[in-house]
Amino acid sequence: MKSKQFSEHSDEDHGIDLAPMLDFVLNLLIFFIITTSFVKEAGMTVVKPNATTAEHRDSGNIMIAIRENGEIWMDRKQVDIRDVRTQIEKLHVERPDDTAVILADQASKADILAKVMDEVRAGGITNVSIAANPSGG
Repeated sequence: MKSKQFSEHSDEDHGIDLAPMLDFVLNLLIFFIITTSFVKEAGMTVVKPNATTAEHRDSGNIMIAIRENGEIWMDRKQVDIRDVRTQIEKLHVERPDDTAVILADQASKADILAKVMDEVRAGGITNVSIAANPSGG
């Protein structure tokens, strides 16, 4: 009778408890979501000009793209030059430590670049960079 009772227990499926591992993975996921820096992308690919003094930086929370035809893109949306300052002011209120990077296509006009830089600075962001590809000098 004891052997029958023993055989009934051995037929049960004993598995590994995955709950602690799932808790750990969930905690890691929450940690990475909270600590990730959210970057506002321009939403447009441009051909950047080459510059011998260009250096790689991972900073720049606000990306503004200027296409070769003069279109200005922020946060994956095309914006008018008159709306750049209001968009920057909104973002600057939410996150006052942000920096801006202007991705101007090499075929875009310099006057549009200057106007965008003026609007960004008028919106409250003083740290403005222009993106360029480093050249082999």
